[in-house]
Formats: sequence, structure tokens, C-alpha cells
Amino acid sequence: MAVNYTVRASVVDIRQNTPKRDDAFLVDTNVWYWLTYTKASNSAQPHQTKLYPAYIGKALSAKSRLHHCGLSLNELSHIIEGTERDIFRRSSPGIGTKEFRHNFPAERSNVVAEIQTAWEQVAAMSTSLDITINADLTDRALQRMATESLDGYDLFLLEAMSEAGIQNIITDDGDYATVPGIQLFTANKNVIRTARNQGKLVRR
Repeated sequence: MAVNYTVRASVVDIRQNTPKRDDAFLVDTNVWYWLTYTKASNSAQPHQTKLYPAYIGKALSAKSRLHHCGLSLNELSHIIEGTERDIFRRSSPGIGTKEFRHNFPAERSNVVAEIQTAWEQVAAMSTSLDITINADLTDRALQRMATESLDGYDLFLLEAMSEAGIQNIITDDGDYATVPGIQLFTANKNVIRTARNQGKLVRR
């Protein structure tokens, strides 16, 4: 079933857009995953491992400013570990996350190496948006949650964008389409189609 988004963001189809030198983007964790993790194709759709890395390459060539948030390390490491665990389970069914993490030291070393390699690439291609998670920030995130349909992690990323004065995000996550005042750069076909129908698809 397709997700019924109420689109409040301005949506840009990255297949038909060229990044500019004066653009500043926050790059979401899912894009970093497809760009930097060697086995991302095991759990991704073809457009995710092709279109997003290609767009990031164009942004780098155009000298656009790319940013990441330190919170992305948390999510990126979680996704990479999960993918490595799923690959391991093909030959060793029934292994849980804790068992995989503690009982197989060679696999654990491999997971850590994959995460370190991925994050080194993230840090080399982008600059970090600093964010302090305190009572004020969590209060603002809770207020956003009432009107914008995102999970808690994404709410913190939005606050990092807001504090840095950045309006553009590159992501496949359609939840960001519900956020007013930002530009969502995406190849998510459902989001693009819905944005077009609701008059929120823009060309630059």
C-alpha cells in the first residue's frame, strides 16, 4: 500500500536537478549508507544505490556544501551491523543480535571495520552539524512531533538543520515531505508523484 503523504515541503526530483555551488545540503543517513557501505545493495532498491550516489557526486563536483549530523553515526552503525548480521544468518540461521555481537569476534571486527570505513568517507565528504541534545531541544522535537510525521531521530536532524540555517535535505525518506519550510531532494517515486499531485513539486 502506498503511503498517503500530506506534502508540506518543497520537493525536488534529483533525477532532473543539477546541484549548484551555493547549495548547502544535509545528507540523511540512508544516503550515506548507500554511498559508503560496500554491501548496501544487499538491502537496497536499485535506484537507491545508483541515483543518490550519482547526485552526491554531482554536488561534490559543483562544490556544493554537504553536511552530516553526528547522530547519523548511531543510525549508520545500526543499519550496517544489521545487514552484516543478516548476511551471516544465511549460513548460520537463528543467530540473534546480541549473539552476533558478542559470540563471533571475527564478525564483530568486520562490522567495526565496515562502520569505520563508511564513517571516514562521510567525514571526508561533508562537515558536521553540531547539536546539543538537552531539555530545550527535546521540547522542540516533541512540539514538532504533533504536526510533522517523523520519528524521534529525524526530529533531531531537523533541529540540527534549523540551528544551522540549512533548508535542503537529500533523502529517500518520505516522512520529510510533511515538513514545511524545507526542500526535500529525493528520488522516491511515491513522494515525487504525490508532491506533483499536491502542487509541491518544484523545478530549479
